[in-house]
Amino acid sequence: MEENRIIGTYTGEERGPLLICIGGIHGNEPAGVLALERVFKLLEAEPSRNPEFQFKGQLVGLRGNLKALSVKKRFLVKDLNRQWLPDNVQRIKNTVIEDLDAEDQELKMLNACIESCIEKYQPEKLIVMDLHTTTASGGIFSIATDDRESQLIALELHAPVIRGMLDGIDGTTLHYFKPENTGVPTITVCFESGQHDDLESIDNMVAAIINGMRTVGCVEANDVENHHDERLLKYSENLPKIADLLYCHDIKQGDNFKMKPGYDNFQWIKKDELLAHDKKGEIRSNSDGLILMPLYQKQGDDGFFIVQGVEDF
Repeated sequence: MEENRIIGTYTGEERGPLLICIGGIHGNEPAGVLALERVFKLLEAEPSRNPEFQFKGQLVGLRGNLKALSVKKRFLVKDLNRQWLPDNVQRIKNTVIEDLDAEDQELKMLNACIESCIEKYQPEKLIVMDLHTTTASGGIFSIATDDRESQLIALELHAPVIRGMLDGIDGTTLHYFKPENTGVPTITVCFESGQHDDLESIDNMVAAIINGMRTVGCVEANDVENHHDERLLKYSENLPKIADLLYCHDIKQGDNFKMKPGYDNFQWIKKDELLAHDKKGEIRSNSDGLILMPLYQKQGDDGFFIVQGVEDF
């Protein structure tokens, strides 16, 4: 099963960054995997179509949660994208795989695969791009770390950049993949390409991966077709370029959280607006803002986020 982890590897003749893209860290989000499969086919065909094409560095595409992907569930035991805490990663690395639950096993093998890629290529810079979709419809967006280079890469994906998101959650790939944990200069960014089951989400993801390759220097700008930019700009039309997190609604086990139907990403909400219910009763917005990632699936630890567009960067 582990041999299916690697979607593809493409290495240029000239040295450059190591760009690792992870799709399907949530098993009900296959768009990233499907997009990466398409990107590797495009890369293989490009030299015959464009004899001047040159690739710098190495692109590696990985499937995140193999077990969850196989059953099309977000996770089997626990959210894989909430387990990337340094102490937890070290515990998992020091534990034999037979003594680990499903997601711990996935983290152990995924992390080992990433460490192997770093060891083999010995990059001067590592970029990790985590690919996701959401349960709600609405615009595309990206999540950056506090690192300015992460924010600049996210901006070049032509999607709203959500700042401060990492303050509302913990244990994600964006929290973990840093120089102190990888041993090399590391930049991490997340891209959310649309609704889980929308085929357009795959096309959005392809465009974002290709734009990401251009932004980090793997491919030249004149080798990237304009329609990738046009697609991303279309799906982020009338959305803020940058938004800051105002609030994250955390869900505890047994809360019986149920989101009120009909909300889309970036829909405007007002303070005191009824958004959801749980075992304690009504859940109302604590501020005006834009709703993001309202939860319309059984699995998940975050009910919704509220963000606010800002002018400055």
